[in-house]
Amino acid sequence: MPDSRLEAFKFSMGPTDTTTTPNMEGLDRIPTCYASVSIGCKPEHTLPKKLDAIAAAGFQAIELGFPDLLSFANQHLRPGQQEGGPDEITNHDYDNLCAAAKVVKTMCDAKGLEILILQPFSNFEGWPEGSEERKDAWTRAEGWMRIMEAAGTDMLQVGSSDSPAEKIGKDRSRFVKDLQQLADMLAKKNFRVAYENWCWSTHAPDWADVWDICRQVDRPNFGLCLDTFQSAGGEWADPTTPSGVLEDGRSKEQLEQDWKASCEKLAKTIPPEKIFFLQISDAYKTQPPFENKEIDGTRPRGRWSHDFRPLPFAGYLPTVDFATAVLKTGFRGWFSYEIFDGGPEGKGKEYEMASFAKDAMECQKKLLEACSRSS
Repeated sequence: MPDSRLEAFKFSMGPTDTTTTPNMEGLDRIPTCYASVSIGCKPEHTLPKKLDAIAAAGFQAIELGFPDLLSFANQHLRPGQQEGGPDEITNHDYDNLCAAAKVVKTMCDAKGLEILILQPFSNFEGWPEGSEERKDAWTRAEGWMRIMEAAGTDMLQVGSSDSPAEKIGKDRSRFVKDLQQLADMLAKKNFRVAYENWCWSTHAPDWADVWDICRQVDRPNFGLCLDTFQSAGGEWADPTTPSGVLEDGRSKEQLEQDWKASCEKLAKTIPPEKIFFLQISDAYKTQPPFENKEIDGTRPRGRWSHDFRPLPFAGYLPTVDFATAVLKTGFRGWFSYEIFDGGPEGKGKEYEMASFAKDAMECQKKLLEACSRSS
């Protein structure tokens, strides 16, 4: 693990006694990261240009998005070739993807950027024994480990599966077993798993779900990726209602109380060393609200996540509440910006990447100030 990443990891552990609320000291030492796949939305927004913008804004690391790596591999190893041509590099062409990852690592090294994590590894756990989906999941896991080694990162982000319940079921013990095996396989390379609740997940949409799974997995290299959007967007907000918040029979006052209680429970429950990093974003209220049904296999919150996630304070989620709760655990590790800002209508937004990345860095300062005030 690179020295700066190791220091950030050690510092993120903070106090281990979560029965009391630690103070807000050390906020100025929180390292910052930006998810490469979430900046730039046009073909000309290539990975090298993304790295330029992220580094110039002062971020210390990137989350390397697999789609970015795949696109870069085709641009770098097949210059001038037509997309979709016979020699196109595909998502299972691990020899070429590893070659591209080594180049990306060199570019990041030159700009003083670490590659914090490879993401997003999805729909891994729960497939039946002997199924083609299970075989593919493990093939992908082995291939992504090769990419991680080539890129010089020690962490894999795994999202809680959103595969259909009729295919993977909801037996948590099966998910735990699969994730234990994955953690053990990664441990052979001294790699870690950062497990994230996706608010549209089939079996683990809330932070409490992934924390319960993490405890049962019980591996030192298995921890959490917490996310302001995923938790607030699942427990408090709803893109299918006119109000933009959950309308499940509770009063707005009760919803707010329950949300605050959830944040307080997180602050007192999760040891800081089990939080591997925190992803940051807000959300726009969908107007009109989404229909409460799948479209092209994607659930409403999945569509919401893809295009309606601006910087904090540009939307309406209680991001400060959640970030404050994470800091109250004693966590002082990576804050990573994952911003999919398609504008309030989700149809796309014109922006210049360098300026946008600088706005994100300024937002980090504003967010920490707000957390300090609310603690």
